[in-house]
Amino acid sequence: MTPAPRRYKFVEVAPVTAEALEDAVNAGVAEGWQLEGIRFVMTESSRRPAMAFVSFVTADAAAPPAAP
Repeated sequence: MTPAPRRYKFVEVAPVTAEALEDAVNAGVAEGWQLEGIRFVMTESSRRPAMAFVSFVTADAAAPPAAP
């Protein structure tokens, strides 16, 4: 049996705040996606991340449709 192909979704978050990350994760999970991870983009001039990418994955063949 061949496993279903994995599908990915990425959400860019800027500016990076706890609330913005929480909103992005909650929205993706509510759409049926599974959180894969959060990656932060740093700049040399600041200790705070400039942006973040939240990644989601699903192995479901009937994956949620991509948001416009």
